[in-house]
Amino acid sequence: MLHPQARALLDLIAQLGAPPTHTLSPATARKIYRERRGATQPDAPAVARVQELQAQGPAGPIPLRLYHPAPTSGAASGDSAAPLPVLVYFHGGGWTIGDLDTHDVLCRQLSNGANCAVLAVDYRMGPEDRFPGAVDDCYAATVWCRQNAGALGLDPQRMAVGGDSAGGNLAAVAAILARDAGDLPLRYQLLIYPATDQRRGTPSHTTNAQGYLLTADTLDYFQGHYLAEPAQQLDWRASPTLCPDLSTLPRALVLTAGYDPLRDEGLAYAQQLTLAGNQATHICFERQIHGFITMGRVIDEARDGVDLCAAHLKLALQS
Repeated sequence: MLHPQARALLDLIAQLGAPPTHTLSPATARKIYRERRGATQPDAPAVARVQELQAQGPAGPIPLRLYHPAPTSGAASGDSAAPLPVLVYFHGGGWTIGDLDTHDVLCRQLSNGANCAVLAVDYRMGPEDRFPGAVDDCYAATVWCRQNAGALGLDPQRMAVGGDSAGGNLAAVAAILARDAGDLPLRYQLLIYPATDQRRGTPSHTTNAQGYLLTADTLDYFQGHYLAEPAQQLDWRASPTLCPDLSTLPRALVLTAGYDPLRDEGLAYAQQLTLAGNQATHICFERQIHGFITMGRVIDEARDGVDLCAAHLKLALQS
């Protein structure tokens, strides 16, 4: 029951003989990801304003990009005196590839669709900076956002974290760290096909191990660049599903894809959040593959996925 458009994309990739990510050096994989994103991503929608910023992180400056929603979306423009709610967003890419540009379109879509600002974070990645470098940067950027909200025209009481894949992992961890800090209230966590368990033992890691873009080999590649040693798989900052206390966390949307190795661990995490007393919604796009939400040029359901995420985010942040 794979979506015909997803099937067509996979067939095209095979026909073109595109090298799998796990066969490339990280530098080459990053370059290819950046250069070829336009083949599957839709055109970038206009927003009111984009600012290039920096936060001071534990290992130096963290590049940031702040999006203000377009006035036509029903939100106040970036020049309005009314503070905007904000989503702090962490891009996907296996903690190894991806950057502010690879997720520029998605951040614009979410900003306009949810009538909120989006602060995208260019965190450190492996293998140059291994775990927990990405965690530390993402949390530092979230704290920085709250501390500088007033100067940026943002509402520190209406903040959310979110991300896709590795970014979903980092958003889940940031939400736990924010809860534990006690002085960084978050309204929402948007987890798009998140990696939640580095042990990778759920059934979908077997049934979807090959043939659906994100493969077991590529997961090995990403994990090998991110974690310095196998024991780190058990650290809840790498595997948030192993956190001993998942109570009193912000509301969550966990979105998964049926033909994704990460499908079952995303579902399991949503269930854990609910059992711990949180409000968590799980929605699976049964016919889709990992990464589909950024592929709106070639997969129609990507637009539905973005609209769904934006609607849930808007409801959480505007109320």
